[in-house]
Amino acid sequence: MKQVLEIAIEEWLLENMEFSFSRSGGPGGQNVNKVNTKVTAKIVINSMDVLNDVQKSLVRNKLCNRINEEDELIIQVSDTRSQLKNREIALLRLTSLIVGSLHVPKKRKKTRPSRAAKQKRLDNKRKISEKKSTRRTVDY
Repeated sequence: MKQVLEIAIEEWLLENMEFSFSRSGGPGGQNVNKVNTKVTAKIVINSMDVLNDVQKSLVRNKLCNRINEEDELIIQVSDTRSQLKNREIALLRLTSLIVGSLHVPKKRKKTRPSRAAKQKRLDNKRKISEKKSTRRTVDY
């Protein structure tokens, strides 16, 4: 199920993602000063037809720090000196962010330690106590 949703999200992103390009900072010499390799990718969460309303609210809650007032999820990539590779990285990151935000962790079941586990812990404490008690100086 997860793979099908991931593929659907990736295909939707390919069609509807908005890209803008700018000059990236960092090392690179003249290439940095001449070529617009930094990629800024935007998607509007509300327009994602692939997700239902519950999934959209999950994405909004988990990625609230990355979403602006216009309900846009924005990501910037300037990892490589190639604009094409940066676009691919942006697509992969957006896909993994969205799929990751849809994951709902299982609720933990409370368990108690077994009788054998308690006994083992107490035996270990007793052994350590005996070992340390033999190190003490004896008063004559």
